[in-house]
Amino acid sequence: MPDTHSTPRLLMNRLRELMARGGLEEDRLGKVVQLIAGTMVADVCSIYLRTADNMLELIATEGLRSEAVSRTRMDMDEGLVGQIAMTAIPLAIQDAPRHPAFSYRPETGEDPYHAFLGVPILRGGRVTGVLTVQNRTERAYGEEEVETLETVAMVLAEVLAAINDQREEQPNGLDERRPAKLAGRSLCRGIGVGVAVFHDPIVPAAKFFAADPDIEARRLRAALNELRVSVDTMVTIDAGALMGEPREVLETYRLLAHDPAWADRLLDGVQGGLTAEAAVDRARREHRARLDQATDSYLRERLYDLEDLDNRLLRILAGSSAGVDTKIAPEDSVLIARRLGPADLLEFRGTGLAGIVIEDVSVSSHAAIVARAMDIPTLGGVPGLTTQIEAGDRLIVDAEEAVLHLRPDQAFERSYASRIALRSERQATYAALRDLPAVSLDDVPISLMVNAGLELDMESLKATGADGVGLFRTEFQFLVSETLPRLGEQVDLYSRILDAAGDRPVTFRTVDLGGDKMLPNLNHEREENPALGWRSIRFALDSRGLFRRQLRALVRAAAGRTLSIMFPMVTVPEEFFEAKALLLEELDWSNARGHERPAELRVGAMLEAPAFAYSLREIASEADFVSVGTNDLMQFFFAADRMTPRVSDRYDIVSRPALRFLRFVAETCEREGLSLSICGEASGDPVQAICLAALGYRSLSMPASQIAPVKQAIRSVELEPFRHTLCSMLDTGGSDLRNDLLALFDDLGVETSLI
Repeated sequence: MPDTHSTPRLLMNRLRELMARGGLEEDRLGKVVQLIAGTMVADVCSIYLRTADNMLELIATEGLRSEAVSRTRMDMDEGLVGQIAMTAIPLAIQDAPRHPAFSYRPETGEDPYHAFLGVPILRGGRVTGVLTVQNRTERAYGEEEVETLETVAMVLAEVLAAINDQREEQPNGLDERRPAKLAGRSLCRGIGVGVAVFHDPIVPAAKFFAADPDIEARRLRAALNELRVSVDTMVTIDAGALMGEPREVLETYRLLAHDPAWADRLLDGVQGGLTAEAAVDRARREHRARLDQATDSYLRERLYDLEDLDNRLLRILAGSSAGVDTKIAPEDSVLIARRLGPADLLEFRGTGLAGIVIEDVSVSSHAAIVARAMDIPTLGGVPGLTTQIEAGDRLIVDAEEAVLHLRPDQAFERSYASRIALRSERQATYAALRDLPAVSLDDVPISLMVNAGLELDMESLKATGADGVGLFRTEFQFLVSETLPRLGEQVDLYSRILDAAGDRPVTFRTVDLGGDKMLPNLNHEREENPALGWRSIRFALDSRGLFRRQLRALVRAAAGRTLSIMFPMVTVPEEFFEAKALLLEELDWSNARGHERPAELRVGAMLEAPAFAYSLREIASEADFVSVGTNDLMQFFFAADRMTPRVSDRYDIVSRPALRFLRFVAETCEREGLSLSICGEASGDPVQAICLAALGYRSLSMPASQIAPVKQAIRSVELEPFRHTLCSMLDTGGSDLRNDLLALFDDLGVETSLI
């Protein structure tokens, strides 16, 4: 067994000398495997290259049969090498042939070898190959040997990239610069055309090997200190400058930036012979590759935080600022990001971005909500985005069809010009509707409200001519700090929201926490199905101190004004009664201390659990209104997770089962004298909005950008005659309902287009 304390430095010094000699890449790889095997006292060292057709090809070996080079090719999921390539995680085994994933390849002559150690070769967050060592005897490889091999793999990544580039230059090479189309999910509708700029460009290490480890260690420590100061500043100062910024991300940065284990890992790399940049780059590659493989949402968030810190530290070492440089995005550019927090996104406000494309984001994430507030065409959930686009690529962000066009030719781009011109005409038409009421052709008035959660959302009231705020999400303020917001802070926020609304109504949804929106300081057990777990009103009633403080703040903020409150995801009547009782107690408490009472109090419940629809009669005497939250309601109704792309778009709310259920809810509310509204994303689609209005939903709340298209649709239809037609279609069955309705609207001249 080698001396693991001296091996890393010795190997790095020898590798530095070898790489400095130059020569053909394949020849250098042959010498590299000889060097690794000799230094680590291994019987075998091999390098496998990931080819353009997603195979793993043996391209260099010391110890296996030389004739196996270029002949041995494996699928990406084949054998131990394939397992490393698929997981991007090192694998150390004492007796490889006994491992269930072992795949015997007779042409290699590897029969006598037992001990096995393999690590992924990573570049750009992608596995580009695998580096392995083997020994005849059964032995356990130590942690330092694994780290040494990982460091070597980082250097080899550039050599393998050069080999792949040479292969692609051949006639049969794959041209990755051709036009392409990637599918995503629309976060904010629209069309944007521009050149790609990267939100967090990776700063590559200029040198891998350090001449003086002590100097590199001092550079690294200085950069770590600068990073920690910048993160502390973000948390203590910058976090308060932007309304709605999820400060829990910044708090996580602070904790991780001060984590000694992360710093020690980086310093170990420097002591092993790497430059400070190379040590950080090694950690970044590992975090990024594991992020690609992680399916657990909590783990993905932590890995992303670590990758973000790696990138910030690399920028500091390169002599630039750790923060976001918005100058990277000139006007009419398309911002490309692997992940993008709402705080960073808000910093790009006003820069004239043509579009935003984010690789890893959900429709209901905070970044998506901010993107809609900024009204910039935005796509999310585009897999492999940052590995398929280069800075300067021409892009078309089609957030209407939810596709991204890469490097379109001039003819294709010209074909989009007519769509963009048509969209501009529609926007001019919509602007003319701003001050007109949403009244159907047969004089049925519909209130069109906006969904909000940020103070900047309030600017959309005047811009869109909306009638008010049908849903104000209050949980943002609870997610911006490691400590709960003080009473005064909550009062100030709610007062500013009511001030901004003026004489327009605002309905506050009480804290919708729990599930996948946990407070950073809450020790909460993991749940298999967080959407169905301890969340919303269940969480609030079990966290009475937090809940009562919010209710007290709402009562205080509404002094002399109407206070409209609704409780989220009520499932049984007892939850509503208990929550309302707490609200009334806070009202009495405030009154007893001389605070001005709200001029009017309206209390409602959100119908998001289908079971609650059958309890409306029981709450009718205590509730003033019911608001249907279609986002959660439909995922529960169809048993389809709205965060899972494969099923989230499979079930249409414009279907007989869903609309029959919503008709039942509307009829029940009318019979029991309950005001009824709807505040889910569904009401922002003109076809869906017309159906909902026809079924009796007279108040629709939606993203601000959808107010004008829905208003145009409402003003172009006679609701009462359509109600009879729709009910007949629901009762008689038949073919696809949405297509039938689209044909009917086309015949009637009803406007159902979106921007």
